[in-house]
Amino acid sequence: MFIVHVLVQVKPDQVEPFREATLINARCSVQEPGIARFDVIQQQDDPTRFVLVEVYRTGDDPARHKQTAHYQAWRDTVEPMMARPRQGIKYHNLFPEDAGWD
Repeated sequence: MFIVHVLVQVKPDQVEPFREATLINARCSVQEPGIARFDVIQQQDDPTRFVLVEVYRTGDDPARHKQTAHYQAWRDTVEPMMARPRQGIKYHNLFPEDAGWD
């Protein structure tokens, strides 16, 4: 598995539009065969901060994801909503074992 945490901070007046656009993207993303999970979480004490937890089956799947129409629409829609550029942090899976994701 290949895991990416995308850290996002949005402008305070853009929280709801960002949530809506991101949930549409997430619902489409989980339909991709290369995505095992696509979680959207919002920080409790600062609702302008989100983390997208993206779990891909292979290291090639993030590039395939970025070629989809729903990702490109999300990217273009939310970019002006962000207070700062989003940050992606890549991880290797340790537990559960990769077979445990299906």
